[in-house]
Amino acid sequence: MGSYLNPGSDLFEMALQSQIFVDKSGLIEKTNRCVRTLQRYLCVSRPRRFGKSMAADMLAAYYDRSTDTDALFRNLKIGGSETYKKHRNQYDVIKINMQEFLSATSGIDEMLRMLNDYLIFDLKEQYSQVRFRDEKNLVQVMKDVYASTRHSFVILIDEWDCLFREYQQDQNAQKKYLDFLRFWLKDKEYIALAYMTGILPVKKYGSHSALNMFTEYSMTDAGDLAEYFGFTESEVQELCEQYTMSFEEARAWYNGYHLISHENGNRKVYSMYSPKSVVEAMQRRKFGTYWNQTETYEALKVYIQMNMDGLKDAIVEMLAGGSIRINTGTFSNDMTTFATRDDVLTLLVHLGYLTYDNEKETVAIPNREVSQEYINAISTMDWTEVVRSVEASRTLVETGM
Repeated sequence: MGSYLNPGSDLFEMALQSQIFVDKSGLIEKTNRCVRTLQRYLCVSRPRRFGKSMAADMLAAYYDRSTDTDALFRNLKIGGSETYKKHRNQYDVIKINMQEFLSATSGIDEMLRMLNDYLIFDLKEQYSQVRFRDEKNLVQVMKDVYASTRHSFVILIDEWDCLFREYQQDQNAQKKYLDFLRFWLKDKEYIALAYMTGILPVKKYGSHSALNMFTEYSMTDAGDLAEYFGFTESEVQELCEQYTMSFEEARAWYNGYHLISHENGNRKVYSMYSPKSVVEAMQRRKFGTYWNQTETYEALKVYIQMNMDGLKDAIVEMLAGGSIRINTGTFSNDMTTFATRDDVLTLLVHLGYLTYDNEKETVAIPNREVSQEYINAISTMDWTEVVRSVEASRTLVETGM
């Protein structure tokens, strides 16, 4: 067991032992279908505090060949799957949080060098009997391990997009990072599964839109992973019954992320809730704003004060309960390249400040908690007339006029 190679199951065990644990192990059945196929590359983007890291910890515990985790999983949903035994504890897992490497270094070159060296350290320690052609080249080391052992790898990358969020203006750093990921992962036979999580979908940048081997699942198109993008309505209802909390109030506060999927020709609509908010509300026995406490309203303010192409009017209409039709196709999957109002609104979908209906192609403010964040933001801006307009619109709705 290493720091990054086959990290074990400790983090997932902590989740299992927590006061509130919602079984999302059905996700493993979805990833099992992709293992050692041409569809083995998945990029799953969700807002902060929507369970991305817990999912990565769960996948690590399940696939890690260095330990037997049957006792952890056999009574969960995945335990009844036909693929459960076939893939459990059968792979070398490399699990990394990119934010750790970014925070520990002062530039992209140092970050990638550290990542390369630390992973090679674990691999050489685990496979000291293997003869390596180039002990400093991560790709070659992994090729040599696979050639010698036939042990393929499950690569789990959490916070994959942190560089695009912190190095927003550094296109050279972004291209170096994408080049590294592409060279490490693309078309490599040693990869059984590559699973990346982040807030943003894969960056589009000319020819570098090429982590094109990844199938993307995001807040604008969650595909058949929709039910794993937060807590479902039935899961929240069960928690409310367990904690004797009002489900109707929970729905008003935290419901609103409507994700649509088509599985085997069947259309399904999922009403998703922020796990952070629901867990806090249940444990504190009080409904309130919890998800947005993990980041100040200043983050939202930066984008809405751009006021591109009538953005202010759109915000007013949505705060009054309306929805806005948008085109998400021009969004460059970053936090700086905005050609139109729709690009800003699409980013707000990925950040969790809006919900997107991919059939009607409209966005709306999802719930009371997020609505309050908009009010907090505009109350510090020169948008006094916006606040008045919102209050007037709400009065009209409440009185039926």
